[in-house]
Amino acid sequence: MDSDEREIFSFLKTCGSEFVNAAEISRRAGNKKRFHKDRDWAKPILMRMADRNIVESDMMGRFRIRPTKKKKGQRWVAPDIAKMLEEKGVKVEGAAGGMDEIAGDDYYEQL
Repeated sequence: MDSDEREIFSFLKTCGSEFVNAAEISRRAGNKKRFHKDRDWAKPILMRMADRNIVESDMMGRFRIRPTKKKKGQRWVAPDIAKMLEEKGVKVEGAAGGMDEIAGDDYYEQL
């Protein structure tokens, strides 16, 4: 990733799994001077990142970091039930504690 992509990536990482408007990304990922010079500076970069499957967009044109998919065989277990099972000493094979999550930076560097 180049420096612009890193700026956008680090901003989107703070938003978690929330979709963010491209104008908001342009405003917050760069500095004020860059935003006032060109309000749509992030759009071509976001399109390039979407082509490389780093980010995904929804129907309204908002973006977020593409979450990693669960591995086959994993099931979702409610956190409170997983905690109760751990207290009883039962280990649930292949249980995932949450929904799809954002991977580390190294994963997205490879894309």
